[in-house]
Amino acid sequence: MKHYLIGAAIAATMTGGAFAQPTATFVNAAPAPAAIAAPVTTNAVLRVGTEVPVRLLEELTTQGKKLRVGNRFRMETSEPVMVQGVVVIPVGSPVVGEITDVRNKGMWGKSGHLGARLMYMTVNGRQIRMSGAFDDKGVAGGIGAVAVSAIVFLPAGFFMTGTSARVPVGTVVKGFVDEDVQLAIQSAAQAPMAVSAAPAATPANSTVISASTKSN
Repeated sequence: MKHYLIGAAIAATMTGGAFAQPTATFVNAAPAPAAIAAPVTTNAVLRVGTEVPVRLLEELTTQGKKLRVGNRFRMETSEPVMVQGVVVIPVGSPVVGEITDVRNKGMWGKSGHLGARLMYMTVNGRQIRMSGAFDDKGVAGGIGAVAVSAIVFLPAGFFMTGTSARVPVGTVVKGFVDEDVQLAIQSAAQAPMAVSAAPAATPANSTVISASTKSN
């Protein structure tokens, strides 16, 4: 399986000064200049099967009969994903999904149905394959919903229709990373140790003068 590399950088302000937090970067990316080189861990991996919750950014519905198999739609990650304490997939990373099944509502009480799958997310310009699927089904129509006393030749159920399938904006579904992704995690730079200056030694033959004098 081909391994891809992703990265995410974080900066935070700490008491007494600003120090860089651990960052995950591309292995082949040029390192940022620093006064003190921080150690880099290159054996970190974002594993296949890592859960990535995603949020729908547009409504999916069979109403209007416009939805088609193969249509793509927009989502985004709803929670950060961390590896070794470092955020490697930030909240809001774009995700693309695809419609895999469409059935519009119809006669005989048939309800609408749609199925969809996650395709990939994009992190720092790199596409990462994803897996995960979801669906929705409308409510089937009931025979007692319509009076058909004037119809002689067709059974009542012919005129019943169910409801359309609908997945609203903001719906959160589970997605999963579908490939191993190699990471290069750079540790945070350590804060310099504070060392206080030693007090100057008083010469042995010196005279200490009091801050106050007594009048004779």
